[in-house]
Amino acid sequence: MYRDSMQEEIDVTDIKRLTHFIENKYDYDFNNYAISSYRRRVKRVLELYKLSSVDDLIKKLTASPSFFQEFVSEITVNVTEMFRDPSYWKLLKEDVIPELFNQQERINIWHAGCSSGEEVFTMTILLEEMGLLDRSYIVATDIDLSIIDKAKQASIRLKNMELNQQNYERYGGKKSIWDYFTQEGNYAKFSPSLLRHTSFRKHDLVKGPVFSKFDLILCRNVMIYFNQELQNDVLTKLHESLFKYGVLAVGSKESLIWCDISHKFIILNNEEKIYRKIKE
Repeated sequence: MYRDSMQEEIDVTDIKRLTHFIENKYDYDFNNYAISSYRRRVKRVLELYKLSSVDDLIKKLTASPSFFQEFVSEITVNVTEMFRDPSYWKLLKEDVIPELFNQQERINIWHAGCSSGEEVFTMTILLEEMGLLDRSYIVATDIDLSIIDKAKQASIRLKNMELNQQNYERYGGKKSIWDYFTQEGNYAKFSPSLLRHTSFRKHDLVKGPVFSKFDLILCRNVMIYFNQELQNDVLTKLHESLFKYGVLAVGSKESLIWCDISHKFIILNNEEKIYRKIKE
């Protein structure tokens, strides 16, 4: 029977036990996730699957490896929309991206923690309208395989399209956002041709390797779920993944100021949290 008392609090020792179990069995490292956020999401999993304790959750994870992917999806879930924070995208369009293309013929872009793909779709529209999509290569990654599969499908619920259109208009889009979609039932299907230079991949920001070099990295609203130690490790990895003079954009509630490699960047825009790498 599901205990309502379980909703009140989950003991830190239970969280540590769960984290240790997951690392040993599935090689996923949640040790340095922000404890309050991680605990809140574990509690949500217990409620969602009518589990009465962390012990029951561990039993379910032991008995059903396929359930683990559902667990990851719940723990790493991220709210996303197209042209979120229109002023940020306007800055990329007017300043950041033109400057990158002034330095070279082609650019490589990494969306780290791409979720269901709305940020990637936004970038391809921006580049297409600038006439630069065919001079760009985009890699989009996430730890959650099911969310990567969803991004590859490139479908958005119709009920979300009104907000996407509003954001697009505030950004200063040249057309209607529907010029890039076709309706299929209750979904809007994104134009496959706009993803012709995009590769979706599974990648673990925490334990995964530096796998390439990029001119522009977007890692927005991902590190707010990490503690300071893990944020520092990830930022170091992102620094290594950038070409010198490449650009890193993080979320509005995130910053590089305090981290070990802060002196290797300069601030391009403090409000939008955009930085340029100046030292290896």
